[in-house]
Amino acid sequence: MEHEAFTWTSLIPFLRDLPPHVSNAIFVSFILVLVVACGYRQLKKTEENIIPEPRLNFRNFIEIIVEAISRLVTDSMGPRGKEFILIVGTLALFILFNNLSGLVPGFLPATDNVNTTFACSLTVFVLTHYYGFKEHGVKYLKHFTGPFWWLAPLMVPIEIIGHLARPLSLGLRLFGNITGDHLVTAIFFGLVPLVIPLPVMFLGLFVAFVQTFVFILLSMAYFSGAISHEEH
Repeated sequence: MEHEAFTWTSLIPFLRDLPPHVSNAIFVSFILVLVVACGYRQLKKTEENIIPEPRLNFRNFIEIIVEAISRLVTDSMGPRGKEFILIVGTLALFILFNNLSGLVPGFLPATDNVNTTFACSLTVFVLTHYYGFKEHGVKYLKHFTGPFWWLAPLMVPIEIIGHLARPLSLGLRLFGNITGDHLVTAIFFGLVPLVIPLPVMFLGLFVAFVQTFVFILLSMAYFSGAISHEEH
């Protein structure tokens, strides 16, 4: 008889009957909403005090996160990047905190399941073309036909296959790396529960940040390509 792995979310009445990756995603999202709400209240209370305190507190921590994401988006996408901070920041925090939750015993990260990773990658796919049509209108279709009209029969199938491969690549890359990392960590914990798993956990911490960075970096590249104006 198979037994499901214990998770802390199985102790929560409204989450215990859901699949582990769904319950963990909801739990992490709830934590993020609380952090955002508390951070917003803290900023509203201290908006007159523009000089930050010398020691690290909750307000400074939130400001560091927001500033880091904002700088990354604007540096990668230029001045238009400000329009994408919300979606990129949401994806970054959701993926990162889910990746990190897998390092805590009793949590099964939502990014350890293809349903979650493909949901994130399909969100990027749909928004990419939404912003493309919003920016260019029907002329956005010229991105698929190539520089010359007589190349269209060749370029259109290639471009369609390339665009359809994007969500598949994003979803599988994130799923494969997170699954492999947590599987290795679990094996080391099972074999040698003390000392040796610590370096593996640091490696898992590194993988969690790197995979989040890769996902949002590729997403920003897709967004930039969709809104770019080609020079003729």
